[in-house]
Amino acid sequence: MKSSKLLPVVLSVSTAILSIPSYADNKDIDDLSRRIQELEEKFDKEYSEQESQQPEVLSSQSDDTFGIHFSGYARYGAAYQAGDSKLVSTDDALNGNATGRLGNEGNGGEFQFGKTFSNDTGAIWNIDVMFNHWGDNVEVPKAYAGVTNLYESQPNLYIWAGRNFNQRIQTDLNDYYWMTTDGQGAGFNNFALSETLKLDASFVSAVDSGPDDSSNGDYAITTTLHGISFGESSGVTLYANWGFDDKSDANSGNRINAYQVAAKFNLDNNNIVVRYSDNAKDKVLDKTKDQQALLFSFDGSYDFNQSASVAYLTAFQTYKDGEYSQYDRKDYNAVVRPMYFWDDVNSTWLEFGYDRVDFSNEDITNSSWKVTLSQNISFGKGSDQRPMLRFYTTVGDADNEQSIGTNGAFTSATKQDTLTVGAMWEAWW
Repeated sequence: MKSSKLLPVVLSVSTAILSIPSYADNKDIDDLSRRIQELEEKFDKEYSEQESQQPEVLSSQSDDTFGIHFSGYARYGAAYQAGDSKLVSTDDALNGNATGRLGNEGNGGEFQFGKTFSNDTGAIWNIDVMFNHWGDNVEVPKAYAGVTNLYESQPNLYIWAGRNFNQRIQTDLNDYYWMTTDGQGAGFNNFALSETLKLDASFVSAVDSGPDDSSNGDYAITTTLHGISFGESSGVTLYANWGFDDKSDANSGNRINAYQVAAKFNLDNNNIVVRYSDNAKDKVLDKTKDQQALLFSFDGSYDFNQSASVAYLTAFQTYKDGEYSQYDRKDYNAVVRPMYFWDDVNSTWLEFGYDRVDFSNEDITNSSWKVTLSQNISFGKGSDQRPMLRFYTTVGDADNEQSIGTNGAFTSATKQDTLTVGAMWEAWW
């Protein structure tokens, strides 16, 4: 991806440099410099969406001249376990990888191929297919087509149909997807309600695993309202989702609905998330009667100077199980990651994480902590620069008193310590 991106810029810049002797004055050179900057910004904009694994949302300014592109996310490596457990986790945690993800993750990846092209009317199309590998499973979570620049009144409206990542929203330090509605269906992005205010919406069905990949009778309508700003670097995004069943279930008389509402406030380099779910938790496609979840999360980063920074996260979630009241619980977690960048390639990170789960109706507490020291070699300077080679050591402890079992019963858990030394590469492209 990076080489494909840089080649046209390099050619353009080289051609421009060779042409400098023919320019008559400084004005022409200034115009040339501005043109080179515009080219670089254009390519950066075109591929910024592809470097994340969100849906590739095109606009009327998208370029279709690069044929087939390859993007993805992956991490693979080896880790030597010298303690009771290779990874540190709290049993029955609610907030993702709540003790922190650095040096505390497994292997896997998502690999996407796509093609963008246009027709004579100016409409710009794309087709994307992804396969992923997590654990022992290889699946196809994305296979969809989309189009933009169809309507003069809505040039940046993007319409898609197929199987897609949908409304997949994450906090990074604990790798928690606190709202996700992946499935098969159709939707649109960037319907302009005003010059800045835009609406995304979709109708999707959950998908059963198996050879026919048929719908399992669970459906969702999702909406996202974005473009609400409070200045140059602050704003809020609003979410509202509704989950429901069709009549394909043999127990159709027990059909239930679910809903989620959420707000994500962006304040400079900080994010505040508030989310409430009824008859659901993270997904309205996964419904349980009387289940409720309320999440508060705060994360962000601060740069002390060009070489030192810190990333941080704290979250609290209260959860009502719906089926078994003894499983009602609260999850508190905090992660802090100081980082020092020695130069444009080498950096040292130190991550501290703590997580605690209290069962509301039982005298049970599960908790864990960890510390990870990581020496990194990265593509560039900054916490978001990838590819990265990571050499790390993780120490920690999990003190789990009981774990959720079956039919409302708890199972005994044991205290486990962790000492792990590993090497891993991570990249998104």
